[in-house]
Amino acid sequence: MDIELWWFLALPLFFALGWLAARIDIRQVVHESRALPRSYLSGLNFLLNEQQDKAIDAFIEAVKIDPHTIELHFALGSLFRRRGETDRAIRMHLNLVDREDMSEEQRMQALAELGQDYLKAGLLDRAEAVFVQLRASRLNDVAMRYLLEIYQQEKDWAKAVEAAKALPDHESVMWRKEVANFYCELATSALASSKFEETQKYLDEAFSINRRCVRASLVLGDLVAAQGRHEEAIEVWKRVESQDPIYLALVAERIMDAHAKLGRVEQGQTLLRSWLERHPSLDLLDEVFHWELEKRGSRAAYDLVREELRRNPTLLGLDKLLEAALLHAPSEQRGDIELVKQLIHGHTRRVARYRCAECGFKARQFQWRCPACGGWETYPPRRTEEYDLAP
Repeated sequence: MDIELWWFLALPLFFALGWLAARIDIRQVVHESRALPRSYLSGLNFLLNEQQDKAIDAFIEAVKIDPHTIELHFALGSLFRRRGETDRAIRMHLNLVDREDMSEEQRMQALAELGQDYLKAGLLDRAEAVFVQLRASRLNDVAMRYLLEIYQQEKDWAKAVEAAKALPDHESVMWRKEVANFYCELATSALASSKFEETQKYLDEAFSINRRCVRASLVLGDLVAAQGRHEEAIEVWKRVESQDPIYLALVAERIMDAHAKLGRVEQGQTLLRSWLERHPSLDLLDEVFHWELEKRGSRAAYDLVREELRRNPTLLGLDKLLEAALLHAPSEQRGDIELVKQLIHGHTRRVARYRCAECGFKARQFQWRCPACGGWETYPPRRTEEYDLAP
């Protein structure tokens, strides 16, 4: 009974304390909000309404009123960079770096922002210098990621390898794919200069990181073919089927050239036709069609494309069928076939492109790295139309 009476007497006291604490908090919030420049609050409102131009004007006014708002300087610099006004962003962040009232942590943050400004402006040498300065700091990982991007843009593949290996997640699958491609870039350059031993060294590195690297197999085949070992080159290129058959179209021409040098064109054509049957591909069909036309004539090429079109009906396949039909059709029918082919060809131009699997960017040429998003091996040699037909 005494305990219940105690609680009854203490309850009003608890309410009074709670009311007093709330009043203190409210007064603090009101005081802080009044201390902020009105233009700062206006800028936040414009940002919420996605009116970046007005937000920037409001923040500039706020900075003029209170130059000590460091976080506002950071926000304004980022806004300038996103709008593409990199010169204003650079000036803003340079001003922060030079300020004497900045803590070391804030100075590092300002340097990181400045490096991003330089990178956005295309001033890669200045961006690299800034991010190198940030190495071994608490922003080391951030700096290494930007350095990796810079080295890829500069095509400095040796430095790109070094930067990738310094990243904390360097054992990930994506890392293996990227670094293997860096080594393939180095190998391709060495091969172009006939530095065969150096080429082999880079390829060994690529395979040690990614045993299933299709590109490394392509370059290795090119290496042994350049040394006149065409039989060995064929066996190397044939590995691609087990690595990733979607890339077979890239080795088809190489395979046929090697077989031609060995005097075994028929054997090479048989191999390509078996690949086409197991792994339908418009680019592979194009290579098989070329050799069928050259060795067996227009009728055999027409039959080949007609059979493939029945198995995998596509506009690009129909365009190729009409091309074959023109070659052996009677002269009185060629005008009509040519008219239909022109109509079909106009439509196929839109689907005869490669598409990045990451960002959707389309290109007429196959590329190992997407020029839009920078992803590696995101451009499988598959045309846009084939994506729509893929299971």
